[in-house]
Amino acid sequence: MKSTQKLAVVAVGGNSLIVDPERVSILHQSEAAAVTAHHIAEMIVAGWTVVVTHGNGPQVGFILRRCEIGKHEVPPIPMNYAIANTQGSIGYMFQKWLRNELRRRAIDRHVVTVLTQTLVSREDPAFSDPVKPIGPHLDEATARQRAAENGWVVKEDAGRGWRRVVASPRPRAIIELDVIRDLSDAGTVVIACGGGGLPVVEQPNGDLRGVEAVVDKDAASALLARELGADLLVISTAVEKVAIHFGKPEQRWLDRMTVSEARAYAAEGHFAAGSMGPKITAVIDYLAGGRGEAVITDPLNLERALAKETGTWIVPD
Repeated sequence: MKSTQKLAVVAVGGNSLIVDPERVSILHQSEAAAVTAHHIAEMIVAGWTVVVTHGNGPQVGFILRRCEIGKHEVPPIPMNYAIANTQGSIGYMFQKWLRNELRRRAIDRHVVTVLTQTLVSREDPAFSDPVKPIGPHLDEATARQRAAENGWVVKEDAGRGWRRVVASPRPRAIIELDVIRDLSDAGTVVIACGGGGLPVVEQPNGDLRGVEAVVDKDAASALLARELGADLLVISTAVEKVAIHFGKPEQRWLDRMTVSEARAYAAEGHFAAGSMGPKITAVIDYLAGGRGEAVITDPLNLERALAKETGTWIVPD
């Protein structure tokens, strides 16, 4: 039976699970996921049906770094399998904590993680121009040393340090879309598109083949929200609001902007490619579907943002 509640896709950043450099263990990340799950549960109490998506940049980087350290002892893990690993581990965190939060509120709702594949094109130019950051932030000397040792491409990440970058092709379709829709329509809280989904290309015979890349989770979340006909796209990130002139004396926080204003600010270079840029692009793509609203805020301010008290709201023209 299809749910009659409003539908929100909530995209949680993988970096939001790393509270600070001293708390990076899996248990620390799980504690951070518990905080976010509390606020998502409050959305459900308020009447929303929720599909949760999440990033995995640091987590995939950790897995690949473990492979590098242990390369003389254990076989390496290909990138797409590392993404599958994080879909399971981060999905488990949210699935467990959301179930606990809903049980405490006497809400009878299933929570399930869907291992999700995202279709990309083998001809996507991103494969020849890697830009997607993964793994921890490093100082320049360390980043360049690891790049030389491991054949990485590294780039400076929006003033926050240096990181490894990989190909990030544009998502074209969510393979498990119908399954996600059916579960959500039945009132299930779905966790999907972890890390942007497992990137796959379609062979001439229709078979799917995994490729070494990372799909941007905000782009995949926007595509999922548009295809599901979601009423709201929430991008949960490290800041309460979006700013223009970020980090400069004239910095200004934005409460609201239209799609046209967002495009204009982006064209003026206000949103860095390694941080806010992909989020703004994703919101614009979602709203191009002709319906809904989007808000960008941090997990702790999610309820206040939904009450229109904070966050940056982006709306159609």
